[in-house]
Parts: sequence; C-alpha cells; structure tokens
Amino acid sequence: MANKALATRQKMMLRAMPAQQFGKPRNPIAALAKARAAGPHAKPASTERQAAKQQLKKAPLVPEDE
Repeated sequence: MANKALATRQKMMLRAMPAQQFGKPRNPIAALAKARAAGPHAKPASTERQAAKQQLKKAPLVPEDE
C-alpha cells in the first residue's frame, strides 16, 4: 500500500539557501531609500507645551505662607 500521508500532507520542495538565491530585487529604488532612512527627529514645540500644561494641571495647589 502506498504512503498516502506523504502525498497529501507534505509536498516535496527544493529549498534554496539564502546564499544561493539570485536575481534582481523587486524594487531596487525602494531598497536604496530604506537604507538611507533618517532616524528620529526632535519633538515639536507644541508637544513640549502640551506636556507642560498637563504637569501644571496635575500639580497640587498649595497656598503660599507669608
């Protein structure tokens, strides 16, 4: 009797190792753009203002003693 499990569940595939792959990339311009992508930028001034406002709202109100 033939081994049906191998025929239905597992297909024989030839896999190439990463070093053996060849051919041109799908989009060479996209690869170049991804390689020179910039890092994180400075936070905008509006973000800093909003953070300062939130800290003021969280700060407890304490009367000054004279």
